[in-house]
Amino acid sequence: MRLKLGRPDISRYAQYVTVPDAAGDAALTVTWMGVSTLLVDDGDSAVLTDGFFSRPNLLEVGLRKLTPSIARIDEALSRAGIGRLDAVLPVHTHFDHVMDSAVVAEKTGAIVVGGESAANVARGQGVSGSRVLVATSGAELELGAYVVTLVESHHCPPDRFPGAITAPVVRPVKASAYRCGEAWSTLIHHRPSGRRLLIQGSAGFVPGALAGREAEVAYLGVGQLGVQPERYIRQYWNETVRAVGARRVVLIHWDDFFRPLTAPLRALPYAGDDLDVTMRVLAALADRDGVALHLPSLWQRADPWD
Repeated sequence: MRLKLGRPDISRYAQYVTVPDAAGDAALTVTWMGVSTLLVDDGDSAVLTDGFFSRPNLLEVGLRKLTPSIARIDEALSRAGIGRLDAVLPVHTHFDHVMDSAVVAEKTGAIVVGGESAANVARGQGVSGSRVLVATSGAELELGAYVVTLVESHHCPPDRFPGAITAPVVRPVKASAYRCGEAWSTLIHHRPSGRRLLIQGSAGFVPGALAGREAEVAYLGVGQLGVQPERYIRQYWNETVRAVGARRVVLIHWDDFFRPLTAPLRALPYAGDDLDVTMRVLAALADRDGVALHLPSLWQRADPWD
Protein backbone atom coordinates (compact mmCIF):
# COMPACT_ATOMS: atom_id res chain seq x y z
CA MET A 1 0.00 0.00 0.00
CA ARG A 2 1.46 3.35 -1.08
CA LEU A 3 0.80 6.84 0.26
CA LYS A 4 0.23 8.43 -3.16
CA LEU A 5 -3.29 9.87 -3.26
CA GLY A 6 -5.86 9.83 -6.02
CA ARG A 7 -6.17 7.57 -9.01
CA PRO A 8 -5.33 7.66 -12.74
CA ASP A 9 -7.72 9.46 -15.07
CA ILE A 10 -8.83 6.81 -17.57
CA SER A 11 -10.10 9.50 -19.97
CA ARG A 12 -6.43 10.10 -20.81
CA TYR A 13 -6.43 6.72 -22.56
CA ALA A 14 -9.58 7.08 -24.64
CA GLN A 15 -7.54 6.49 -27.82
CA TYR A 16 -6.95 2.90 -26.69
CA VAL A 17 -10.66 2.06 -26.31
CA THR A 18 -10.79 0.73 -29.86
CA VAL A 19 -11.40 -3.02 -29.74
CA PRO A 20 -13.45 -3.78 -32.90
CA ASP A 21 -17.17 -4.33 -32.46
CA ALA A 22 -18.39 -7.76 -33.46
CA ALA A 23 -20.45 -8.05 -36.61
CA GLY A 24 -23.69 -10.00 -36.43
CA ASP A 25 -22.07 -12.98 -38.14
CA ALA A 26 -18.80 -12.93 -36.15
CA ALA A 27 -17.38 -16.41 -35.66
CA LEU A 28 -16.35 -15.65 -32.09
CA THR A 29 -16.86 -12.74 -29.71
CA VAL A 30 -15.43 -11.63 -26.38
CA THR A 31 -17.35 -9.49 -23.88
CA TRP A 32 -15.61 -7.88 -20.91
CA MET A 33 -17.58 -7.41 -17.69
CA GLY A 34 -15.00 -5.96 -15.33
CA VAL A 35 -11.88 -7.32 -13.60
CA SER A 36 -11.04 -10.61 -15.39
CA THR A 37 -14.60 -11.65 -16.25
CA LEU A 38 -14.76 -12.44 -19.99
CA LEU A 39 -17.49 -14.14 -21.98
CA VAL A 40 -16.18 -16.08 -24.99
CA ASP A 41 -19.15 -16.92 -27.21
CA ASP A 42 -19.79 -18.20 -30.73
CA GLY A 43 -23.57 -17.98 -30.49
CA ASP A 44 -24.04 -21.66 -29.71
CA SER A 45 -21.31 -22.44 -27.18
CA ALA A 46 -19.84 -20.16 -24.52
CA VAL A 47 -17.39 -20.16 -21.63
CA LEU A 48 -16.89 -17.51 -18.96
CA THR A 49 -13.87 -16.67 -16.85
CA ASP A 50 -14.59 -15.82 -13.19
CA GLY A 51 -18.12 -14.46 -13.45
CA PHE A 52 -17.51 -11.89 -10.68
CA PHE A 53 -20.49 -9.51 -10.57
CA SER A 54 -21.25 -8.86 -6.88
CA ARG A 55 -18.39 -6.37 -6.41
CA PRO A 56 -18.86 -5.61 -2.68
CA ASN A 57 -17.53 -2.25 -1.54
CA LEU A 58 -14.29 -1.75 0.35
CA LEU A 59 -16.01 -1.48 3.74
CA GLU A 60 -17.81 -4.78 3.22
CA VAL A 61 -14.63 -6.51 2.10
CA GLY A 62 -12.63 -5.18 5.01
CA LEU A 63 -15.11 -5.64 7.85
CA ARG A 64 -17.81 -8.11 6.93
CA LYS A 65 -18.34 -11.63 5.75
CA LEU A 66 -19.07 -11.84 2.05
CA THR A 67 -21.86 -13.55 0.17
CA PRO A 68 -22.75 -13.25 -3.54
CA SER A 69 -25.34 -10.65 -4.56
CA ILE A 70 -27.97 -12.63 -6.46
CA ALA A 71 -29.56 -9.41 -7.73
CA ARG A 72 -26.29 -8.13 -9.21
CA ILE A 73 -25.49 -11.52 -10.72
CA ASP A 74 -28.93 -11.78 -12.33
CA GLU A 75 -28.68 -8.24 -13.67
CA ALA A 76 -25.27 -8.89 -15.21
CA LEU A 77 -26.26 -12.20 -16.78
CA SER A 78 -29.34 -10.59 -18.27
CA ARG A 79 -27.46 -7.59 -19.65
CA ALA A 80 -24.81 -9.81 -21.22
CA GLY A 81 -27.45 -12.13 -22.67
CA ILE A 82 -26.02 -15.14 -20.85
CA GLY A 83 -28.45 -18.03 -20.63
CA ARG A 84 -26.36 -21.18 -20.92
CA LEU A 85 -22.62 -21.70 -20.42
CA ASP A 86 -20.43 -24.72 -21.01
CA ALA A 87 -17.97 -23.77 -18.26
CA VAL A 88 -16.99 -21.15 -15.70
CA LEU A 89 -13.20 -20.80 -15.41
CA PRO A 90 -11.91 -18.94 -12.33
CA VAL A 91 -8.43 -17.58 -13.12
CA HIS A 92 -7.56 -17.96 -9.41
CA THR A 93 -9.51 -18.01 -6.16
CA HIS A 94 -9.31 -14.54 -4.61
CA PHE A 95 -12.77 -13.16 -3.90
CA ASP A 96 -12.70 -10.74 -6.86
CA HIS A 97 -12.49 -13.72 -9.22
CA VAL A 98 -14.18 -16.80 -7.73
CA MET A 99 -16.75 -15.43 -5.29
CA ASP A 100 -19.70 -15.69 -7.72
CA SER A 101 -18.48 -18.57 -9.90
CA ALA A 102 -20.60 -21.29 -8.27
CA VAL A 103 -23.77 -19.20 -8.41
CA VAL A 104 -23.18 -18.39 -12.08
CA ALA A 105 -22.56 -22.07 -12.81
CA GLU A 106 -25.80 -23.08 -11.09
CA LYS A 107 -27.79 -20.48 -13.02
CA THR A 108 -26.32 -21.38 -16.42
CA GLY A 109 -25.82 -25.14 -16.23
CA ALA A 110 -22.06 -24.74 -16.46
CA ILE A 111 -19.35 -26.80 -14.88
CA VAL A 112 -16.71 -25.11 -12.74
CA VAL A 113 -13.20 -25.75 -14.06
CA GLY A 114 -10.02 -24.92 -12.14
CA GLY A 115 -7.68 -26.24 -9.49
CA GLU A 116 -8.45 -27.89 -6.18
CA SER A 117 -8.99 -24.47 -4.60
CA ALA A 118 -11.69 -23.53 -7.12
CA ALA A 119 -13.23 -26.95 -6.63
CA ASN A 120 -13.42 -26.38 -2.86
CA VAL A 121 -15.15 -23.04 -3.38
CA ALA A 122 -17.67 -24.67 -5.71
CA ARG A 123 -18.26 -27.65 -3.38
CA GLY A 124 -18.85 -25.35 -0.42
CA GLN A 125 -21.54 -23.55 -2.40
CA GLY A 126 -23.45 -26.60 -3.55
CA VAL A 127 -21.76 -27.50 -6.84
CA SER A 128 -20.28 -30.98 -6.77
CA GLY A 129 -19.74 -34.24 -8.60
CA SER A 130 -19.47 -34.01 -12.38
CA ARG A 131 -20.24 -30.28 -12.22
CA VAL A 132 -16.71 -29.68 -10.88
CA LEU A 133 -13.65 -30.44 -12.99
CA VAL A 134 -10.17 -30.25 -11.46
CA ALA A 135 -7.71 -29.37 -14.21
CA THR A 136 -4.13 -30.52 -14.65
CA SER A 137 -1.70 -27.87 -15.83
CA GLY A 138 -1.12 -28.18 -19.56
CA ALA A 139 -3.88 -30.72 -20.22
CA GLU A 140 -6.36 -30.00 -23.02
CA LEU A 141 -10.01 -29.94 -21.93
CA GLU A 142 -12.88 -30.17 -24.42
CA LEU A 143 -15.60 -27.77 -23.28
CA GLY A 144 -18.34 -27.23 -25.82
CA ALA A 145 -16.83 -25.77 -28.98
CA TYR A 146 -13.54 -25.04 -27.22
CA VAL A 147 -10.34 -26.73 -26.28
CA VAL A 148 -9.26 -25.04 -23.04
CA THR A 149 -5.78 -25.43 -21.59
CA LEU A 150 -4.97 -24.14 -18.13
CA VAL A 151 -1.26 -23.55 -17.60
CA GLU A 152 -0.13 -22.93 -14.03
CA SER A 153 1.04 -19.37 -13.47
CA HIS A 154 1.71 -16.98 -10.56
CA HIS A 155 -0.24 -14.13 -9.01
CA CYS A 156 1.19 -10.65 -9.39
CA PRO A 157 3.10 -9.69 -6.24
CA PRO A 158 2.08 -9.01 -3.58
CA ASP A 159 -0.42 -11.81 -3.06
CA ARG A 160 -2.29 -10.63 0.02
CA PHE A 161 -4.04 -13.97 0.61
CA PRO A 162 -1.57 -16.63 -0.58
CA GLY A 163 -1.90 -20.37 -0.30
CA ALA A 164 -4.37 -23.06 -1.27
CA ILE A 165 -8.00 -23.52 -0.23
CA THR A 166 -8.01 -26.98 1.28
CA ALA A 167 -11.59 -27.33 2.53
CA PRO A 168 -15.02 -26.36 1.15
CA VAL A 169 -15.77 -22.64 1.48
CA VAL A 170 -19.25 -22.21 2.95
CA ARG A 171 -20.47 -18.64 2.63
CA PRO A 172 -20.67 -16.13 4.17
CA VAL A 173 -16.94 -15.87 4.77
CA LYS A 174 -14.33 -13.15 5.14
CA ALA A 175 -12.39 -12.11 2.06
CA SER A 176 -9.29 -13.76 3.54
CA ALA A 177 -10.96 -17.18 3.16
CA TYR A 178 -10.58 -16.79 -0.59
CA ARG A 179 -6.90 -17.65 -0.80
CA CYS A 180 -5.23 -17.37 -4.18
CA GLY A 181 -5.04 -21.09 -4.87
CA GLU A 182 -3.88 -22.06 -8.35
CA ALA A 183 -3.34 -19.11 -10.70
CA TRP A 184 -3.80 -19.93 -14.37
CA SER A 185 -2.90 -18.76 -17.83
CA THR A 186 -6.10 -19.68 -19.69
CA LEU A 187 -5.66 -20.68 -23.33
CA ILE A 188 -8.84 -21.04 -25.39
CA HIS A 189 -8.91 -22.60 -28.86
CA HIS A 190 -12.22 -22.24 -30.70
CA ARG A 191 -12.30 -25.35 -32.85
CA PRO A 192 -14.82 -24.24 -35.54
CA SER A 193 -12.92 -21.04 -36.43
CA GLY A 194 -9.41 -22.02 -35.36
CA ARG A 195 -9.11 -18.80 -33.35
CA ARG A 196 -6.93 -18.80 -30.27
CA LEU A 197 -7.04 -16.60 -27.17
CA LEU A 198 -4.89 -16.15 -24.06
CA ILE A 199 -6.51 -14.82 -20.90
CA GLN A 200 -3.92 -13.87 -18.29
CA GLY A 201 -6.14 -13.02 -15.35
CA SER A 202 -3.39 -11.81 -13.01
CA ALA A 203 -0.20 -9.94 -13.86
CA GLY A 204 2.04 -12.81 -12.81
CA PHE A 205 3.93 -15.41 -14.80
CA VAL A 206 6.08 -18.51 -14.66
CA PRO A 207 9.18 -18.07 -16.85
CA GLY A 208 8.91 -20.26 -19.92
CA ALA A 209 5.49 -21.68 -19.06
CA LEU A 210 3.87 -20.46 -22.27
CA ALA A 211 6.76 -21.25 -24.60
CA GLY A 212 5.47 -23.00 -27.70
CA ARG A 213 1.84 -21.94 -27.10
CA GLU A 214 -0.02 -19.80 -29.64
CA ALA A 215 -2.73 -17.14 -29.42
CA GLU A 216 -3.52 -14.32 -31.84
CA VAL A 217 -5.18 -12.28 -29.07
CA ALA A 218 -4.21 -11.81 -25.42
CA TYR A 219 -6.41 -10.35 -22.70
CA LEU A 220 -3.80 -9.25 -20.20
CA GLY A 221 -4.49 -8.64 -16.50
CA VAL A 222 -2.63 -5.57 -15.27
CA GLY A 223 -3.82 -5.15 -11.68
CA GLN A 224 -0.82 -4.15 -9.48
CA LEU A 225 1.44 -4.19 -12.54
CA GLY A 226 2.05 -0.43 -12.36
CA VAL A 227 3.78 -0.68 -8.96
CA GLN A 228 6.27 -3.30 -10.14
CA PRO A 229 9.82 -2.47 -11.31
CA GLU A 230 9.94 -1.71 -15.02
CA ARG A 231 12.04 -4.82 -15.64
CA TYR A 232 9.17 -6.92 -14.20
CA ILE A 233 6.65 -5.27 -16.53
CA ARG A 234 8.90 -5.95 -19.52
CA GLN A 235 9.38 -9.57 -18.51
CA TYR A 236 5.64 -9.99 -18.01
CA TRP A 237 5.06 -8.80 -21.58
CA ASN A 238 7.73 -11.15 -22.90
CA GLU A 239 6.41 -14.17 -20.97
CA THR A 240 2.83 -13.66 -22.14
CA VAL A 241 2.36 -11.56 -25.29
CA ARG A 242 5.63 -12.38 -27.03
CA ALA A 243 5.60 -15.99 -25.84
CA VAL A 244 2.31 -16.76 -27.61
CA GLY A 245 2.83 -14.43 -30.58
CA ALA A 246 -0.25 -12.28 -29.88
CA ARG A 247 -0.85 -9.44 -32.35
CA ARG A 248 -3.60 -7.74 -30.35
CA VAL A 249 -3.59 -7.13 -26.58
CA VAL A 250 -6.54 -5.98 -24.49
CA LEU A 251 -5.80 -4.83 -20.94
CA ILE A 252 -8.11 -5.99 -18.13
CA HIS A 253 -8.20 -6.00 -14.31
CA TRP A 254 -7.39 -2.29 -14.01
CA ASP A 255 -10.87 -1.21 -12.90
CA ASP A 256 -11.88 -0.40 -9.33
CA PHE A 257 -13.76 -3.59 -8.43
CA PHE A 258 -15.14 -2.14 -5.18
CA ARG A 259 -17.77 -0.30 -7.28
CA PRO A 260 -20.83 -1.93 -8.88
CA LEU A 261 -20.95 -2.41 -12.63
CA THR A 262 -23.79 0.11 -12.77
CA ALA A 263 -21.40 2.91 -11.69
CA PRO A 264 -18.98 4.58 -14.12
CA LEU A 265 -15.72 2.69 -14.39
CA ARG A 266 -12.63 4.14 -12.77
CA ALA A 267 -9.08 2.93 -12.31
CA LEU A 268 -7.73 1.39 -9.14
CA PRO A 269 -6.23 4.05 -6.83
CA TYR A 270 -2.54 4.90 -6.77
CA ALA A 271 -2.42 3.39 -3.28
CA GLY A 272 -2.46 -0.09 -4.82
CA ASP A 273 -1.63 0.33 -8.51
CA ASP A 274 -0.52 2.86 -11.12
CA LEU A 275 -2.22 2.50 -14.49
CA ASP A 276 -0.24 5.48 -15.80
CA VAL A 277 3.01 3.53 -15.45
CA THR A 278 1.45 0.42 -16.95
CA MET A 279 0.20 2.32 -20.00
CA ARG A 280 3.51 4.10 -20.55
CA VAL A 281 5.59 0.93 -20.47
CA LEU A 282 3.19 -1.35 -22.32
CA ALA A 283 2.46 1.22 -25.02
CA ALA A 284 6.20 1.42 -25.75
CA LEU A 285 6.51 -2.37 -25.85
CA ALA A 286 3.47 -2.71 -28.13
CA ASP A 287 4.88 -0.09 -30.48
CA ARG A 288 8.25 -1.87 -30.54
CA ASP A 289 6.66 -5.22 -31.36
CA GLY A 290 3.98 -3.98 -33.75
CA VAL A 291 1.18 -5.14 -31.46
CA ALA A 292 -2.21 -3.39 -31.27
CA LEU A 293 -2.88 -2.31 -27.67
CA HIS A 294 -6.39 -1.67 -26.36
CA LEU A 295 -8.54 -1.02 -23.33
CA PRO A 296 -11.95 -2.75 -23.45
CA SER A 297 -15.41 -1.25 -23.26
CA LEU A 298 -17.73 -2.65 -20.60
CA TRP A 299 -20.43 -4.93 -22.06
CA GLN A 300 -19.08 -4.52 -25.61
CA ARG A 301 -19.56 -7.58 -27.82
CA ALA A 302 -16.13 -7.40 -29.42
CA ASP A 303 -14.31 -9.23 -32.19
CA PRO A 304 -10.63 -8.78 -31.37
CA TRP A 305 -9.69 -10.96 -34.38
CA ASP A 306 -11.30 -8.52 -36.83
